[in-house]
Amino acid sequence: MKFFHLSDLHLGKRVNEFSMLEEQEHILKEIVGLADLERPSAAVIAGDVFDKPVPPVEAVKLLDDFLFELKKRGIKTLMIAGNHDSAERLAFGARFFGEGGVFIAPAYAGEVSPVALNDEFGRVNFYLLPFVKPAVVARALGEGGESYTAAVRAALSATGADMSARNVLVTHQFVTGAVRCESEELSVGGADNVDASVFAGFDYVALGHIHGPQNICDAVRYCGTPLKYSFSEAAHKKSVTIVEMGAKGDVRVRVAPLTPRRDFVALRGTYAQVTELSFTQKHSREDYYKITLTDEEDIPEGAAKLRYFYPNLMVLEYDNARTRAEISAGGADDVSSKTPLQLFCELYEKQNGRPMTDEMHDRVSRLIERIWEDGK
Repeated sequence: MKFFHLSDLHLGKRVNEFSMLEEQEHILKEIVGLADLERPSAAVIAGDVFDKPVPPVEAVKLLDDFLFELKKRGIKTLMIAGNHDSAERLAFGARFFGEGGVFIAPAYAGEVSPVALNDEFGRVNFYLLPFVKPAVVARALGEGGESYTAAVRAALSATGADMSARNVLVTHQFVTGAVRCESEELSVGGADNVDASVFAGFDYVALGHIHGPQNICDAVRYCGTPLKYSFSEAAHKKSVTIVEMGAKGDVRVRVAPLTPRRDFVALRGTYAQVTELSFTQKHSREDYYKITLTDEEDIPEGAAKLRYFYPNLMVLEYDNARTRAEISAGGADDVSSKTPLQLFCELYEKQNGRPMTDEMHDRVSRLIERIWEDGK
């Protein structure tokens, strides 16, 4: 059994007010081309199919075209909702689509029935668990409300999966130890962690949510986004994860690189340096740019001038004595990059002269999570 592991398409996304639709159309066509070469039996999409719960019409059409191209090639599609999706909207018509080989997980209501695909070794069970919160699982099962780990453990236990069979889990959560990017949605740091131990027994766990491709442990993997969505991802090598399963216990994972239509590039230097002819000739005019100028004085209408050389300039920043002084005056750490839990822990330690205990840390974490849930 060979299948593609994809996630976090974020169709319809805008980055710094630039629409990503053309880039997404290009990369989906590239994935279809790869499917012609690899001939997988299925494509798994592990959540965040769209960037918004109510996606623009253009994004819906893009997904429709992609699924149609896979269907033409006899490739089954298995898809779940992520935290950016509306599970109810995404699963519209799911029972009908399943007959055509497109399997979409419904909004979680306490039951996860496996989708069974067969190969020469027999049956492979794909369990499609969409993004879940503890409160949702607790309402459905009467347990699992204490934490995200407890919620996912309860949801998986309720499946009654036979671990002697070949089983694949498709889910969308933040697993402890994963490395995040700035383009991902930060909830309440730490409170949304899921311990990887809950996945014990599954032959492969296809994760979505984290934008950088990475293995959490054996056969538990984030495939990452097919495109870069922030400059924190500038060094990422985007790819499709290809999973090949033989008999029980035989799982091989490899990646096939993807080439974007436009790349994300971060440049740094003085205005004179980044506009010098020999420098600009080394960089494509079509790419998206973040430029950090090190001039001590701001360049009048700097962004407009730079767009002559870099038409798709997204971000212009300065790093000089003035900006460093502003950072120092406001505190060495960027408050906006910290989670509510981190900020509370720092405030407590400053006020009390000692750090919070583990028990206090857990209680505050649960309280923040409850407030966050109530606010949704």
